Amino acid sequence: MALGRGGFADDTAPPDALVAVADGSGGWVVGETLAEARSLSGKVQGRRPSVEAAPPLDLPPGEWDLTLRTSWVEPAYLETDASWCAPGGVPATPLANGGAFGAKRHSMVADAARQLADLHGRPVRVLLSREDTVRLCPKRPPIAAGVRADGRGVIRVARTDRWAAEVRLVAPGFEVEEIDLPGPPTSVDLRGAGWVEASVLLAALARRDLSGATGVDVDIASPSGGRASALVAGDGSLSVGVHAGAALDPVVLRSYAIGAAHMAYSWVTSEGLAVDHDGSVTSLTIRSFGVVRPVDSPEVDVVIHDDGSEAVNGSDAVFAAVAAAVWLARGLPTDWPTG
Repeated sequence: MALGRGGFADDTAPPDALVAVADGSGGWVVGETLAEARSLSGKVQGRRPSVEAAPPLDLPPGEWDLTLRTSWVEPAYLETDASWCAPGGVPATPLANGGAFGAKRHSMVADAARQLADLHGRPVRVLLSREDTVRLCPKRPPIAAGVRADGRGVIRVARTDRWAAEVRLVAPGFEVEEIDLPGPPTSVDLRGAGWVEASVLLAALARRDLSGATGVDVDIASPSGGRASALVAGDGSLSVGVHAGAALDPVVLRSYAIGAAHMAYSWVTSEGLAVDHDGSVTSLTIRSFGVVRPVDSPEVDVVIHDDGSEAVNGSDAVFAAVAAAVWLARGLPTDWPTG
């Protein structure tokens, strides 16, 4: 890694490649170096806003037994989008530049690298800054949901392609209302978007009489076949059980489960983006996303249940189960983050 041989997209770019950065208005600025390109673009360093994130959607009208409102959530992946391409070549995949919980599946940088390389007749690296990823790249969409005891309900969501179809995989009794809402782009590619929100609502609904209690086990199955259980212990720690078929590598699976648990805990308790009335994101630094620091994260105990069957994704089910368990332990307040 330290020697640049980790296989990340930008590691393999030729040293004399031009560098392209976003110009802030939908185009690209190209320079001989990253410093030159950023200088020409007039890049302004992001700042942490004084405005707090708040759920932007109103609850659907009606009498509900359980309600939930969330805000936009930044995937907050560590390695920002990058690609490079030679004229007439195949662009380096941005997926090689570290994980992104699905947010890089349709990254703009690969197409831009190919087009700019052909235009300039030289290899071009396309790099997004942290501020670029916040402004331009997809988020988990905000929702406002009301659910009745019979498992039927309405979820309002910032308009997101295929989101309603994901909800129907686990909750056919939910009606989805897509709302045109000023704000950053959203995507169903982010970890479990749609079915996770619906599963969390149904799991919490089934245990709402235990709202505010610890030690309550929550079990959720994902459409891909993975299953996970989660509970919040009296000391605030998390206990997670994951069923993912044959554990191809228990160390990796455990690490994925811990990461999913941290993401879920952070989503429920502290994450959200501050967005202006015109839809512009003002949370432009890592700290302003509300991601719980590792030192503040609860301990996570993971038990892997290996039944020898075909291996499937188990960490997405962990994400859903922990989110439901943490929300339940906090008393099922309507608005996330809960604080």
